[in-house]
Amino acid sequence: MRIFALLSVLGIALQVPVVTAQDGSISGPTSSSSAAGYSCDPSQCQLPNCNCASTSPPGGLSPSDVPQFVVFTADDAIQSYTIDSVNQFLAQRKNPNGCPIKMTYFTSLNYTNYTLVTDWYVAGNEIADHTMTHVGSPPADEINGNIIALNALAGIPLNAIQGFRAPYLNYTAQTLQLLANVDFTYDSSSASSIPVTDPGTDAYWPYTLDNGLANDCLTVEGICKGLPKIPGLWEIPMYAFFDNLGVDGPHLMDPWLDTANGASSVNDTATFEYMQNTFTDHYNGNRQPIGLYTHPIHLSTTYPGVDPPNSTIQMINQYLDWVQMQQDVWIVSNEQLLAWVRNPVPVSELDSFEPLKCTTPQVDPSLKICNGMPQNEAGLLEECDFPDFPFFTCYGCPEVEVSPSNPNPPQQAPAGQQMRYRLPSNCSTPFWDPIAGSCLCQSSDCAFTDNSRPIGPNGANLTGGGTGGDGFDGSDSTPTPTYINFNGASPVKLWSGSLVGMVSALAVGAFGAATGWVLVNV
Repeated sequence: MRIFALLSVLGIALQVPVVTAQDGSISGPTSSSSAAGYSCDPSQCQLPNCNCASTSPPGGLSPSDVPQFVVFTADDAIQSYTIDSVNQFLAQRKNPNGCPIKMTYFTSLNYTNYTLVTDWYVAGNEIADHTMTHVGSPPADEINGNIIALNALAGIPLNAIQGFRAPYLNYTAQTLQLLANVDFTYDSSSASSIPVTDPGTDAYWPYTLDNGLANDCLTVEGICKGLPKIPGLWEIPMYAFFDNLGVDGPHLMDPWLDTANGASSVNDTATFEYMQNTFTDHYNGNRQPIGLYTHPIHLSTTYPGVDPPNSTIQMINQYLDWVQMQQDVWIVSNEQLLAWVRNPVPVSELDSFEPLKCTTPQVDPSLKICNGMPQNEAGLLEECDFPDFPFFTCYGCPEVEVSPSNPNPPQQAPAGQQMRYRLPSNCSTPFWDPIAGSCLCQSSDCAFTDNSRPIGPNGANLTGGGTGGDGFDGSDSTPTPTYINFNGASPVKLWSGSLVGMVSALAVGAFGAATGWVLVNV
């Protein structure tokens, strides 16, 4: 039973919508072997671009040679209090190779502060798509518009946004096809809902949809038994925890909001015990990944006016402490997990496995450049003071709020100041100066090439760059070329009095920020 956070009184006081509890809970099995009707020939479906749904580790590795991956994800808006919430679990931790923990943030745009998205990405975390306005079974413009807006206003390269999760985990076969149409690498909306100790478990390692889905066969129409066939699109199941009720006691997203073992109230001790037990089952079995799938606002300690759930926060950290005491455990993003699944190596070689390494962009901290590194961008952010959800950005404020029908509106430059230049396809985010319109990268060590994606009007390919607009003004005109030559313009320094502080902690892939606003996603 899900216990809802009662924050409505606070919402009235702040005059903004307040989340109660995002769905993502399940109450029992969402699939079965007979419902799945799944068949896949591993001799024909081979890595790195095809993988059968299997409970066995990829690449034929023995479980003892396989790392135990713990995936950490967050959903919804990115604001200072949600970043703070994630940081209290990850900022102090490192993986066995000494690298800071990275995670995946499935980002929707209502109430998101774009500059924090930029900073979070440059710190090494994965930014993924959660639709623009948080709608289940989303149409194409909700999915594609999110990519466009994240690229235009947060400077996230188009080819970096490779993952998707459906709001409320509400998706259809058509949703998956829409993802394939615009070159997503993976979806992570399905549930693994049967314990790994059950012979009929649906806890499959990530697999491609060359032979259809094998999860959620009892809850989503038009999938399984070979459907939908979408070669090359990966599914990363979300792996549930199970309490003493076993298959009848699953806990998926925000399990600490659930009651356990049929009880009528939440008990952190019971939650810790079933999380520990489920991890042990994975660890002692075929080491299928396990995940912490969070809505960070529920665990925020910096959301004004709300008493933080300190006991629950302590319990989650205690769980992660215990997990990291086990041998060969790595806390990763979906992106890192999938990189390993596609090219599996034994634990003895993980120290040299490139996707798990940590690199920091080599940018002179004394430079004034709005690039997602707080020590460089202080004083250069633009404040976009929209009444519904204001935000900051390095890339210039749009004339109107972004929307699915207009995800990249024309830019509105402040009086007497020039427009800013959006991230082009030949420069990576930390090296791009959107004010000068120039790239700091002058060597092969930092060279970068983005990919175009068919996410524009009528499926037009977009490549990033430009200053805004690009065919999303309601006209039928062909989108203008988005590559803008570097113009060498002099930087214009901007400072917003509403921004009261940004603190860099790139060494641990984390930072804190205060904006002067309190906004909550719905």
